[in-house]
Amino acid sequence: MTAIAGAPTPRGHLYDIGGRRLHMVCAGPQKADGPTVLLEAGAFGFSADWGVVQDKLAAAGIRSCAYDRAGLGFSDPGPKPRDGLNIEHDLEKLLAAAGEKGPFILCGHSMAGLRLRIFAARHPGLVKGVVLVDATTPEAMDNKVVQHFVGAFSNLSRLAAVGAGAGLFKPLVYTSFGDKIGLTGPAKAEKRWAFASGRHNYWAAEEVRDWPRAAQQARDAGPFPRDLPVAVITAGAAASGPRGALKSLQSAPADASRRGYVEHVDGAAHATLLGEAFADAIVRGVQHVRDAALQPA
Repeated sequence: MTAIAGAPTPRGHLYDIGGRRLHMVCAGPQKADGPTVLLEAGAFGFSADWGVVQDKLAAAGIRSCAYDRAGLGFSDPGPKPRDGLNIEHDLEKLLAAAGEKGPFILCGHSMAGLRLRIFAARHPGLVKGVVLVDATTPEAMDNKVVQHFVGAFSNLSRLAAVGAGAGLFKPLVYTSFGDKIGLTGPAKAEKRWAFASGRHNYWAAEEVRDWPRAAQQARDAGPFPRDLPVAVITAGAAASGPRGALKSLQSAPADASRRGYVEHVDGAAHATLLGEAFADAIVRGVQHVRDAALQPA
């Protein structure tokens, strides 16, 4: 694996997908019972985000694979636009290059909720269940609050890319900004490095720029099949009012599933839900989906 200047030694492997390479980290028993959990990080996220979750899944005897999208983490950049379909095409090539044939449980955080819809529609025979971790849905774009958030987040993302490229984030690497999740070990070092990386932030901002396009592509892909087990894990307790309406949008895929599961994690925040304090909830969601997938529909 060719090192990136200033980067920590990465876990996992780089796979050539046709003149460029994508990075993937797999953990857990090679011959684990049940599907492999395919982990998709949210905006500005990459394989390191799933470090704690992968350790906990492995301890439960569950195999998982997390990867870095093009330009993020240790992966080479890819062609623009960085929308849902282009990212999905990259993932298909990566899985083929790595020899990962499935079946899979898809698990995505935040913006990754859009990409899971596309993958599931394109590979219905490979997908045995879905876990959405404080994730968005394409239908959420109909909500005015969400529309405003996406527009503001896109503007902030571009500023973050400029700031990181100018080296302004380096003094913050070892503060709470460098790792808002609460990671441990090598994954923590990788996350802190990427936080200050100009390249990582640039390509992450490109993905956020294409959020509306990715949302439309996910909507066009259609909803998850009703017989597909779907678990939704959200940050924070169940709520009413405007916040409750947003949680309802998040929970909708599980509510529509005949084998749905919803858990609202009191005390967790959007990032810390992936960390040591709260990641057990994600494992419970995966276990529900895996158990349901092994039963007749």
